Amino acid sequence: MDLGIQNRLALVSGSTYGIGRATAEALLREGARVIINGRSESAVKEAAAALSQDGRAYGVAADLSGPEGAGRLLAATAEIGPVDILVNNVGFFEVKKFADITDRDWLDMIELNFMSGVRLTRALLPGMLERNWGRVVFIASEQSAKPNPDMLHYATTKTAQVSLARGLAELTRGTRVTVNSALVAPTWSEGVEAFLGTIASQTGKTVEEMRTAYFKTTGVASLLQRWAMPQEIAAQIVFLCSERASAINGAAQRVDGGIVRSLF
Repeated sequence: MDLGIQNRLALVSGSTYGIGRATAEALLREGARVIINGRSESAVKEAAAALSQDGRAYGVAADLSGPEGAGRLLAATAEIGPVDILVNNVGFFEVKKFADITDRDWLDMIELNFMSGVRLTRALLPGMLERNWGRVVFIASEQSAKPNPDMLHYATTKTAQVSLARGLAELTRGTRVTVNSALVAPTWSEGVEAFLGTIASQTGKTVEEMRTAYFKTTGVASLLQRWAMPQEIAAQIVFLCSERASAINGAAQRVDGGIVRSLF
């Protein structure tokens, strides 16, 4: 299927690893041009160089945990061209009991997971509306619908993304611009592997044991009964970014492996 995004310029925040990188790669293979972003200059250079074999990839290093980094990324992006596709992917997770989550923890999580998307979309959505074509996708989580009590600051930012996306979609009425969110499944990424590696070393278990045990406890409701791979998630995200998804707007699209037990 031709997704109709040849030569469209996409910006994927947090795209040196994991879901972001898989999304950038899939967009490139569909003929889009992609701006790769991450905090580390070396990681951005590596990702952009590796992904350039699939198409035109540009690298911009910027820390999106504050307005300065967002401004730096937006300025560099303006030099490349008008953005047609924005994937607000950057973010981090942390396991911490509610009583132990400090004000600083809350603010740090909100700044990166939520405000980065606010800042980038605020800057880029008006141009999409003016050109009468654009796609904005927020990478939310199954925790947007079923918050883990030991990750409430993370879950709250993911729920906020869904609300923001729906509200922004209202601004696109009658245009060829769409704004959606994707509620993604527990996904096997470098960050998850590193986190489980730390837990495994503390408990005397292997990473593989921890990887499997997740679906006997926290992830017991998953119909997949395994971690999703970044490429599986990216496939749905890229479809939402495409011309073929023109009738999907204001949606909280589930790519959750059936872990959320509700119809709506």
